[in-house]
Amino acid sequence: MNSETPVWAVIPAAGSGRRMRSALPKQYLSFHGKTLLEHCLDRLLSHPAVDGAVLVLGADDQRWQQLGYRPGKPLLTATGGAERQDSVYAGLLELQLHCRDAVALVHDAARPLVSHRDLDSLIAAALANEAGAILACPVSDTLKRQGRHMQIEATVPREGLWRALTPQAFQLEILTAALRRVIDEGIAVTDDAQALEMAGYSPLLVEGSPDNIKITAPGDLQLAERIWLDQRDQQHDK
Repeated sequence: MNSETPVWAVIPAAGSGRRMRSALPKQYLSFHGKTLLEHCLDRLLSHPAVDGAVLVLGADDQRWQQLGYRPGKPLLTATGGAERQDSVYAGLLELQLHCRDAVALVHDAARPLVSHRDLDSLIAAALANEAGAILACPVSDTLKRQGRHMQIEATVPREGLWRALTPQAFQLEILTAALRRVIDEGIAVTDDAQALEMAGYSPLLVEGSPDNIKITAPGDLQLAERIWLDQRDQQHDK
């Protein structure tokens, strides 16, 4: 792949976010006057290397159109499936209708704080490596393995362990084929890189900022708001 290869974000946003204990799906929760989904789109579409995005929505989603979001770049929509991998696959198929050769930048709708600096590093790595790349953070905490009765069974060495973040960036054709395989075989994967690994690829790890948090619990919104205020230089440059 080369620097002329288009880069498109694919954002699965068909989940319900039950852990947030909210009547709203978490992608529609708000801080600083915008939903998580809008903040996420703002951040991705404002990056100069990102050419457009595919937003994958739930079949019964009635909220997206009500937002009246106006992107500055092409924004396609697709209908998601039962699992995250089904939704990502649907987004990739929609993207293939518009471009055959691209880097697919798959990003969680609940991560509104990825920095442009991290996107720079990730996109460069994905363009240079056939197997793609993911943002990740090295594990810094001591890890304990739980026993059957909630006792500590063992301390797990943390050397060489990383927390996978998003975006995760792969060649469109390769990721589509890898996800098709796991879907056909009924295998549940927890991220897109796992599908690539099962297809024999070894994606690169690109160290990203721990500020790229995923909103999963009610208290995360307050933390996201504080981080967002520290990133004001990236808020309004769409």
